[in-house]
Amino acid sequence: MAFTLQIGEKAPDFSLPATDGNTYNLSDFQESYLVIFFTCNHCPYVIGSDEVTRKTADAFADKGVKLVGINSNSARTYPSDSFDNMKKRMAQYAFPWIYLYDESQEIARDYGALRTPHFYVFNRHRELVYTGRATDSPRDAAGITVNDLDIVLDELTSGRELSQTVTNPIGCTVKWDGKDSHWMPENAVDLV
Repeated sequence: MAFTLQIGEKAPDFSLPATDGNTYNLSDFQESYLVIFFTCNHCPYVIGSDEVTRKTADAFADKGVKLVGINSNSARTYPSDSFDNMKKRMAQYAFPWIYLYDESQEIARDYGALRTPHFYVFNRHRELVYTGRATDSPRDAAGITVNDLDIVLDELTSGRELSQTVTNPIGCTVKWDGKDSHWMPENAVDLV
């Protein structure tokens, strides 16, 4: 079995606290399309692409798309990824997505998160239709030549067939608790 969620598989449920003080389950998101992405506070690939992700969230909000960020990084491995620092980051930047904390890292394992950022796009039946990167240059927005996430969401919300369903996420490794910062699960391999 592959480490990361496969196309057509259902979104694993979760119950996670958010920076807004609420706890969210998968069923709390009733929008037609759901983008769950694994992210964090410190990774330069996340920091370099957050404003591009903001534009995507804003552009597709009226088309029934909701973005939900999940930080699964161990605060013991990377203290800057603590829940308190998540709250500070959201207060500072007011990103247009719900920001959830996966302290146990169970949800990262359920989804098979490989990097930060790593995007998963689900249809109205919460079946995975796309997984991988948002852009080809997340660390430097000026270098973007293709925005895969925008293309997928445009095709999906327009009822067209997706031209691409899997790309390799580009970013930092998930910071697993008690592991070296570059450790990856044994069966975690490139997606394509």
